[in-house]
Amino acid sequence: INHNQLYELLKYAALGKCHNATQPSWCRIYHQSHLAGVVVIVLQEASQLHFYKFYLQFKHLRKVFRHRFTLTASTNFLASLYGEGANLKPQNTAQGLTSTSSECVPKSSIFQCDPILRKYGEKKRGLTSYTLTLEEQKKNDYPIKGSPGCKGYIYTECDQQRTDSSPLFGLDCEMCLTAKGNEVTRVSLVDAQGQCLLNELVKPESTVVNYRTRFSGITKKMLLPVKTRLPDIQTRLKKMLPHDAVLVGHSLNADLQALEMIHPSVIDTSLLFARNEGRRFKLKFLAKAVLGKEIQCEQKLGHDPAEDARAALELAQFFIEQGPAKVAELNLEMLLMTEKLAEVSQNKAALQPRRCRVQKQLNEPPHLSKPCFLDCLQMTGQKPLLLGRQELDSSGLCQSNLSTSNKQILQRALEDVPLSTFSIIQFSLGPEYVASHLLAGLCEKVRSKLTDMLTIYAGPFEESFCLKSVKKEFGRCGPIQSLTVVTETYQPYVCIQYEVLEAAQLAVESLNGAEVAGSCIKVQRPVTAAMLDCDVLIKELELDVENEGVIYVAGLKKSLTEADLQEEFSQLKDLETVFLPKDLQSGKHRNCCFLKFQKSQSAVDALEVINGWTVKGSKLRSRNALASGHLWRWIWQMNHSNEKQGGNILCENMEQASDSEQDLRKKVKKLDHHIKKLYRSLQDNTLCIVLFPGVNSMHGSQSGLGLMGIKDDGGRSAC
Repeated sequence: INHNQLYELLKYAALGKCHNATQPSWCRIYHQSHLAGVVVIVLQEASQLHFYKFYLQFKHLRKVFRHRFTLTASTNFLASLYGEGANLKPQNTAQGLTSTSSECVPKSSIFQCDPILRKYGEKKRGLTSYTLTLEEQKKNDYPIKGSPGCKGYIYTECDQQRTDSSPLFGLDCEMCLTAKGNEVTRVSLVDAQGQCLLNELVKPESTVVNYRTRFSGITKKMLLPVKTRLPDIQTRLKKMLPHDAVLVGHSLNADLQALEMIHPSVIDTSLLFARNEGRRFKLKFLAKAVLGKEIQCEQKLGHDPAEDARAALELAQFFIEQGPAKVAELNLEMLLMTEKLAEVSQNKAALQPRRCRVQKQLNEPPHLSKPCFLDCLQMTGQKPLLLGRQELDSSGLCQSNLSTSNKQILQRALEDVPLSTFSIIQFSLGPEYVASHLLAGLCEKVRSKLTDMLTIYAGPFEESFCLKSVKKEFGRCGPIQSLTVVTETYQPYVCIQYEVLEAAQLAVESLNGAEVAGSCIKVQRPVTAAMLDCDVLIKELELDVENEGVIYVAGLKKSLTEADLQEEFSQLKDLETVFLPKDLQSGKHRNCCFLKFQKSQSAVDALEVINGWTVKGSKLRSRNALASGHLWRWIWQMNHSNEKQGGNILCENMEQASDSEQDLRKKVKKLDHHIKKLYRSLQDNTLCIVLFPGVNSMHGSQSGLGLMGIKDDGGRSAC
């Protein structure tokens, strides 16, 4: 999830239906009024990579919190949690600790006169409602078919009627000033998934008068070897666009004029996010305010048209998916004013003595720009609490106090958390543990271990064995990613890599010692130093609270749907959910599924029934789940990330990384103990959320992880 959605959850958990708080869009909290409080524990500098690398060390976290979600990494996580409306000042800095609360600042969050609502109304609509009419195109200087000024322009011939499911494409160009006027020097086209389809330099026909390098990023040297001309680009675009394509861009009229092309169906984000009196927001501002993305950074030489095209496309998608009312709630005019005031404040701060600080992002998730819910808490007499190494001061700057230890923070939290209904407690791994060489080393080790756990070796087989029958037999354990024959041995073996952990484990358990393809075979995983604790890890994964009451079933026909499986398994007692995984690239069903039961014993009983059960001619195999839900998706992402990077992310200094890893392992174990101690001190019915914010720096990016649950009287988390 992103930080907007996390903010939704925190706001509703803290306020309920007061102050226009609504149920989060991605999960539900039942009986919110019964919550005793909300505690957010943030593990600074940590990502989901750290959680799975040190899975065995996070003994408390994995056995208590059953709900997990991937979290988008942020450059300023603390600011994103509090929201842009927060006005925070230190309350107590004894022993180097930072403790803050929110001051009451009454603000209005209803914008009845918003130009977006006046133009589009409040209801969500399909994309065809936001394409420009012919009159709007004429008014905004779009090239029109048959217009006198468009003689010689190329028509895309995309005349098929548009529907709300027509494909969107983001388009952006960079231009240089020539003797002829503005001429295209670079063109980018992205599809609805943000994939770049075209990113091409173009040599102008006329002599360049001004390269406008500061904005275009184009230099004379870049264009010297270029052979591509405007007609080449026109031809390629015409071929690439389907007949019902909708082009999206920011002030797209300028791009189409420079391309000398006419396209009948366009969405212009500079007009979509309407302002009063015909003014327009800049793309850079909208990307920050709405998407939480930094584009057109000053550190870069010129704009990146692919980045701009993608930003415009995502803005249009956000508008269509969320609807005008949600966009109006962002109060973009107020946010723009806030940004300008912050720039003034920044300029003043720059004249003051330098201090350790990180500039606050003005635009984390969209609705963080609204009045902060911590202000609303203060208005109701509640006292929000922040404990940790960082504070947000009244000028919006994030300051660090590195003298504060995790042990001090824990001691203070044990005293102060019971006095507050909303608390954010920050523990820290330490900035030294997010160095590029260490992150790369951790990532490679986790990926390598996951690959080994998904891999089995089987054999020996006869020289003339039937590979097809081997693949069929092992395929009954689950989806196979790759199968190769090992010929370096005296007799042939096969190496099989599965897509899910359960499949590999099922193969080891059910086929070791079995007769396959006429041979009695042995099935085992690779033997490496990292795999020595594989059996321990498998056992702990089975005991993971996320897998409680969940079983894995393999051997299904791929033609079966979730509805078919619901019917087939309907006789199983206390069956709650059937999850049929899909290939995240092709969208096709796998030959396995996960069954979740309301009671753990019902899952145990189901295992005995299902093993050997036949469904539409297929004999089923089953076992306890190891990686249901979140971990299954994460493994898939890790594997495909490895394909893209070619596995070549080994760190340069492995000895240094190894030493740091040992220190980190000890620190993680202590942090888990701190969280256990703090968690046990919480009142029953407290919503507790543990966040690994992720890493987003110049060294690389790793997504974050969230774990949450409501503490019940047994000390466990429930929702």
